[in-house]
Amino acid sequence: MADANAVKLLVLLGATASGKSALAMEIARRVGGEILCVDSMTVYRGMDIGTAKPTQQEQSEVRHHLLDLMEPTELFTVARFVEMADATIADAGRRGVPLIATGGTPLYYKALFEGLFDGPQADPELRQRLMAMGNDALHARLSKVDSPAAARIHVNDTKRLVRALEVYELTGQPISSWQQEWATGRLRHDALFVGLSWEKEALNRRTNARVKAMMEAGWLEEVRGLLERYGALSRTATEATGYAELIDHVQGRMNLDDAAEQIKIATRQLARKQMKWFRRFANTQWIAGDRPVGDLADEVMGMVGW
Repeated sequence: MADANAVKLLVLLGATASGKSALAMEIARRVGGEILCVDSMTVYRGMDIGTAKPTQQEQSEVRHHLLDLMEPTELFTVARFVEMADATIADAGRRGVPLIATGGTPLYYKALFEGLFDGPQADPELRQRLMAMGNDALHARLSKVDSPAAARIHVNDTKRLVRALEVYELTGQPISSWQQEWATGRLRHDALFVGLSWEKEALNRRTNARVKAMMEAGWLEEVRGLLERYGALSRTATEATGYAELIDHVQGRMNLDDAAEQIKIATRQLARKQMKWFRRFANTQWIAGDRPVGDLADEVMGMVGW
């Protein structure tokens, strides 16, 4: 990997609806910077409204990296993201362009700045044996051999339960202990981390308003169009918050009011999950997000020296 020590890299963290994208745009406009999108869903073409993808106007004003890379029928991996983000950071460094990394996928930040836990290769026979156990048995087994992982992985999350037990069986070491190597404090890229902090109720109101605005902007029509064009979306694409609920509505499994309410709940849950992850970046400087974007830009630019 190219030496990125001299890169002017700012990382803006915050929950969904916290205003980090608007702040990134404001700063990029002022300094002639570019934006690295750290988001597992804006990589998909056609998934625009529900992912809060930067508009065409915003993209014409400020160059955005790692948008619209894949068809929504394709799988996209964190390893592929890290490879492309590394190249983007190195290129910005060579060109001397300020780069702002922002987006909503905590695992992508973890992998990009602290490294990607690969673990042993999959063992098909072992996986088949584990899959035959059933989720309750898998979770009970994991609780015995790796209680931290069991506390973190839901009993219905078959994929992660199987992988955690597979790592333990193949290495004799719990996956949680392997993953602790991420918490070394050593970063793969020099960067200033700034986070936008909000009071819980204020952020909840913003997330609810955001979902309402997305629906009014044509999110349901976007989902209908995707299904008409592709028939079905990939497993990773349907993990985007709200798309599964709207697909259920389009296919007659849920009424629209229930779908909208479920999306609001899922979005609030996502925000809490994001903040739990982001708080783990010990060097992040947190600032109150409930201020005009211009004032926030002034403060952050003073912190980074731009």
